Amino acid sequence: MPRTLAIGDIHGYLNALETLVDFVSLKSDDILITVGDYVDRGPDSAGVIEWLIQKFDEGQLVPLRGNHDIMMLDALDDGEWEGGWQSLGGDKTLDSYRRFGFDPEKDGLPERHRRFLESDCRKIHVTDNHFFVHAFAHFRRRLDDQPDHIVYWKKWESWADPHPHVSGKTMICGHTSQKSGSPRSIGHAVCIDTWVYGKTGWLTCLDVDTGELWQARESGETRMGWLDEPPDD
Repeated sequence: MPRTLAIGDIHGYLNALETLVDFVSLKSDDILITVGDYVDRGPDSAGVIEWLIQKFDEGQLVPLRGNHDIMMLDALDDGEWEGGWQSLGGDKTLDSYRRFGFDPEKDGLPERHRRFLESDCRKIHVTDNHFFVHAFAHFRRRLDDQPDHIVYWKKWESWADPHPHVSGKTMICGHTSQKSGSPRSIGHAVCIDTWVYGKTGWLTCLDVDTGELWQARESGETRMGWLDEPPDD
């Protein structure tokens, strides 16, 4: 059976992404869902976007948009390069695009990269049993009526677990980095941002139907586990 595989916040870590997908043994009929935050903090945001575009054009990828992706587009549109965005890892994104042959401060983004982030990436993706968002969803509001400030920006705080959504579907999200390096699951909601840029972090891929998970680091290190039995270091 085809698998539905969700990958957490990538943040410019191309080698971790490629290592993870190889480790998962991605098959041609698997569906890959990425929950956003493709840029900032890591060494190769431009390479990550290029990789995602290839998978999207092959028809295998369902990409969501994250708040860091929005911050980069806003910086491009406003011309405000100093301060906020760069201090949150945007400086590394600028460096990666310069190595890629573009200076965003002068040239903007490659046209295909911009179209990918603006048009190809989704706000929410819904399947029979799950819905996928970058950050969060209001449990009482319909999935087609979720405000941007919640979907892209609201943190899942450890003291405020979300209620089950009115749809009855399980939420898969990123955004709130799990410093333990393991996904956070409360049954009806799962956070798969496992802090890839952090000292104890990993990039996570989750089979949302079985609970099997795979993880990789930029160094090439890998490990496996399950939602109810997270991998140990």
